[in-house]
Amino acid sequence: MISSVTPAAGSPGGGTLVTLTGSNFIQPSAVRFGPNLATSFTVVSATQITAVAPPGNGTVQITVTTQGGTSNGVAYSYAGAPTLTGISPTTGPASGGTVVTLTGTNLLAATAVRFGTANATTFTVNSATQITAVAPPGSGTAQVTVTGPGGTSNGLAYSYVAAPVPVVSGVSPGQGPAAGGNTVTLSGSGFTGATAVRFGSASASFTVVSDTQITAVAPPGSGTVQVTVTGPGGTSNGLAYSYVAAPVPALTSVSPGQGPVVGGNTVTLTGSDLTAVTAVTFGSTPATSFSVVSATQINAVAPPGAAGPVQITVTGPGGTSNGVTYFYVGVPTLTGAAPALGPLTGGTTVTLTGTNLLGATAVRFGATPASSFTVVSATQITAVAPPGSGTVQITVVTPGGTSNGVPYTYVAVPVLTSLSPTQGPLNAGTTVTLFGSGLTTTSTVLFGTTPTSFTVVSDTWVTAIDPSGPAGPVNVRVTTPGGTSNSLVYTRVAGPGI
Repeated sequence: MISSVTPAAGSPGGGTLVTLTGSNFIQPSAVRFGPNLATSFTVVSATQITAVAPPGNGTVQITVTTQGGTSNGVAYSYAGAPTLTGISPTTGPASGGTVVTLTGTNLLAATAVRFGTANATTFTVNSATQITAVAPPGSGTAQVTVTGPGGTSNGLAYSYVAAPVPVVSGVSPGQGPAAGGNTVTLSGSGFTGATAVRFGSASASFTVVSDTQITAVAPPGSGTVQVTVTGPGGTSNGLAYSYVAAPVPALTSVSPGQGPVVGGNTVTLTGSDLTAVTAVTFGSTPATSFSVVSATQINAVAPPGAAGPVQITVTGPGGTSNGVTYFYVGVPTLTGAAPALGPLTGGTTVTLTGTNLLGATAVRFGATPASSFTVVSATQITAVAPPGSGTVQITVVTPGGTSNGVPYTYVAVPVLTSLSPTQGPLNAGTTVTLFGSGLTTTSTVLFGTTPTSFTVVSDTWVTAIDPSGPAGPVNVRVTTPGGTSNSLVYTRVAGPGI
């Protein structure tokens, strides 16, 4: 029984030494390649035979015949000699490393690719018509050949080009933080094909912009190091680059110093050494976003937070700053306004009650700002109503936002049009009906300067009890939150004497 054959292909002219592996190779009488006997064979052991392939073509079955019979067959292919028809690229640096694509025929079983006498660094058989190989180091012009079971191909020319040694003439900036991470621009020549940029012995990530420019990201380091570039032609001269211990950023103020719990407001941080700041945090929460304006200023958007104070800090290459206090303020709420009525001309002092009223920046009656206001406490504000009309919503604005509204009604000055009756006795007790408008909110009825009891029947009708008084006329008027009405005359008449 044959289990394998090595190699499994050879030249059509024969002569290839193949090794057969299997079992029961005891006193074999013949080894055949298809119908043709092997040119010769040697029994190495009961499990191995070496045989010289006879001439042939195509794929045939190798069999072994012993006294026990004829074995199974294993495939063996007669391969034609490889040929090369194309090579790309045709040039590369003397240091090697160029990936070269070879095209031709009979390449499938290639066992070697050579550039002159030097083996390719590596090669991959892609198909019967294509191989990719990595050029080894070399010089001058070499003939590239492919060797397979069928022989060695014709050669195609590949030229080694002496690459220039890179030269570094400038490093900008010439210093950076010990933490690295800054972009450094290298100027010079011979940068095409650069394979490494080093800051001292530390490798940097880099981009070859052109043959005369490279941008590199400085790795961490300390002290002064030499920046070098390595390419196909070798390693450049070095230019100095200094690592500078970065200062710790410091904060001195934040404006505004408070904002809503929902976040979203922009605050300005002032301080020093802020240029390279990489993080801004409110307590333990990163800012929604931030921008470094200068070495002394940063604008940051506050994230959401819980009501109360937090410390804002910034972090840079040199460490984390001190903290400045920022207050998260709850949204204000209003629960009441007293009084809830006032004249069209404004001027009424209204007491507002609610929560989170500290820091109020505005009180509005509808869209109109209060004439003035005073924050008494976190739960109370007094505000002077501006002129207005109708019913409006009073709101309070604080750094925490705008409150809900509570109603406030502007009341017109009451008007009296008539009295009934218009006269009565000196003694109290006569019911007088007052007719007019704007009487719904009547708070006082005066006969002269004397207040009396009254009943509001409707907006146009109030009944009042005439108080006692001397004979003669007296002015009657009413007062509401809208003001004091005009006066009408009521006359007290003495009874007849005997």
